[in-house]
Amino acid sequence: MSELITAELVDLDLSAETKDAAARSLAERMVAAHRVTDLDGFLADVAAREAQMPTGLDGGIGIPHCRSEHVSAPTLAFGRSARGIDFGAADGPADLIFLIAAPAGADDDHLTILSALARRLMDPEFTAALRSADDPGTVAGLIRGEEPRERPSEEPSPETEDSAAAIPAADDVTEQAGTASPDPDDVPFRIVAVTSCPTGIAHTYMAAESLTAAGRAEGVEVTVETQGSAGFSKLDPAVIAAADAVIWAHDVEVREKARFRGKPLVDVGVKAGINRPAELIAEARRKAERGEIAAVPKGGDGPETGADSGSGAGSAHFGVRLRTYLMSGVSYMVPFVAAGGLLIALSFAIGGYEIADAKSVADHFVWGQADSWAALLNQIGSAAFGFLVPVLAGYIAYGMADRPALVPGFVGGAIALTVKAGFLGGLVAGLLAGAVVMAIQRVPVHATLRGIMPVLVIPLIASAVVGFLMFVVVGQPIAALQSALTEWLKGLSGTNAVILGVVLGLMMCFDMGGPLNKVAYAFAVGGLADPTDGSLKVMAAVMAAGMVPPLAMALATTVRKKLFTKTERENGRAAWVLGASFITEGAIPFAAADPLRVIPSVMAGGAVTGALSMAFGCTLRAPHGGVFVVPLIGEPFLYLLAIAAGTLVATALVVLLKGARRTAAVPAGETETTAAGARVGATA
Repeated sequence: MSELITAELVDLDLSAETKDAAARSLAERMVAAHRVTDLDGFLADVAAREAQMPTGLDGGIGIPHCRSEHVSAPTLAFGRSARGIDFGAADGPADLIFLIAAPAGADDDHLTILSALARRLMDPEFTAALRSADDPGTVAGLIRGEEPRERPSEEPSPETEDSAAAIPAADDVTEQAGTASPDPDDVPFRIVAVTSCPTGIAHTYMAAESLTAAGRAEGVEVTVETQGSAGFSKLDPAVIAAADAVIWAHDVEVREKARFRGKPLVDVGVKAGINRPAELIAEARRKAERGEIAAVPKGGDGPETGADSGSGAGSAHFGVRLRTYLMSGVSYMVPFVAAGGLLIALSFAIGGYEIADAKSVADHFVWGQADSWAALLNQIGSAAFGFLVPVLAGYIAYGMADRPALVPGFVGGAIALTVKAGFLGGLVAGLLAGAVVMAIQRVPVHATLRGIMPVLVIPLIASAVVGFLMFVVVGQPIAALQSALTEWLKGLSGTNAVILGVVLGLMMCFDMGGPLNKVAYAFAVGGLADPTDGSLKVMAAVMAAGMVPPLAMALATTVRKKLFTKTERENGRAAWVLGASFITEGAIPFAAADPLRVIPSVMAGGAVTGALSMAFGCTLRAPHGGVFVVPLIGEPFLYLLAIAAGTLVATALVVLLKGARRTAAVPAGETETTAAGARVGATA
């Protein structure tokens, strides 16, 4: 950490009132230190990361971070705010803000900084020292781990020395809490734990630290395997065998679950590991005392119904896993969609729709001719589009069975294109590839073969099996279904089109960037692979509805400011830009604060916009929304009218519902002022 933070990168009197202003203030210090080359470009990358998921942590901590091409060296800047800044944590604003910057592609640096810092932030002495220090150099030293914390009138304990040491490396992925039992002859209760989260950074390591600290306090020996983005090292089989119970604190699939068979199991989300570790340890001890054993399948692809499972738990867990697999494929596919689709749309803007029939630019290209450049863009975009189905299938399989499943997944996706099974074929191919690889992984093999299994044997056998299934068994039926869907979209009109627009609008606005939103988006993008008038209408409806939530919240905070907090009004100003850019996630802070009023309101607005867009016959060839694609829209005026109508409906509903709540809070016949005065008088 010695080169990551210096005294010049520390601000002990951070005056910013919003997270954007805080990021700018700290980023300016990075620019002055020649660590960031483009302030606005870097801040745009920070904002994009923040839009994916709030970076506030419980305990008054904010860790905005990103990888950016505008960063020249891994850097950490620290700010301390007297009034606190809202970073989206459940327990309130943050007063300790860490801005972490890593160069683009510097995954190891980025993850090492984040995970190591997350571990250290679980130490209350560390955060207390940061809050009490009055010198930037002292703070920089604390963060680097160079300043030992001394206890007056007593020798520092080994635990104190450990906590004062430099931040541990992120690849130290197992942690152990020793026993605090006063009797050295007693054998401590032993727990093995696994922690993981979708990004594999902060929460993964914070849960590990929290569990080990709680174990130390309870006299329980806890050994944790952190399955983070920086990789993971398996727990020693002997440690697992000696354990009395298992805790899984995870938001993604635990890898190689079969290792933990025959043990009492506590299976929770990663935040439970952070917020209530002592309860989890106590629950693990109770299950061990009762002899409750969780039945983990041999292949480790999910817990079966055990002593602690209610009816239907297994099916619910499968649903979560299936959603994770599908979202893995969609998330890797989206960059290909964005790059390829926008290049194609730009080619249409330059050369017209007939440019799709142009000759190959490898055979005919005129430097000074606009049509040649349009054809070039179209053919590059079409090449990118050609990867959509294989990438979708490959990364669905990867989400299920890790790297050995990539080859059969990509092969199955390519075959789906060959047999004209389209996106539906890609989905099935990815699931088949993942399932086949998981089945092969369950077969016991001799130790001498284990080294070549993931790089040779598994890809070879799985590709052959998936290829056979796609060519001979399921490919043609799926192709027929895909063809029927395409024909249905071609003839989409009238009431059917409006109903579909309503459904897609509701899906786009329900979880604002979540699984349902992504399903609607993937459905629309799938139609662009074989564009028809119906599929282009679907694309327009989905993009229009996705703009409604942030625009509605921006308008609501403008017309009825008193119904919103100061922070929400700040977010409302940003939501204008986010909505105009088709960043639906701009409404998430409002939905998180008041879901029962905001989500139904924006869903109603999205349904209106989707229905009107379909009824107006608006079309869109680009797989993106926002004002900058208006020139590519068929019936652009009516398209904007549909967005405006949905925005007004959502705004009116959210204002009405919030206003009704405010009115209900004041007794009948009293004004808010007199009611407040009465409460003050009663208190006095």
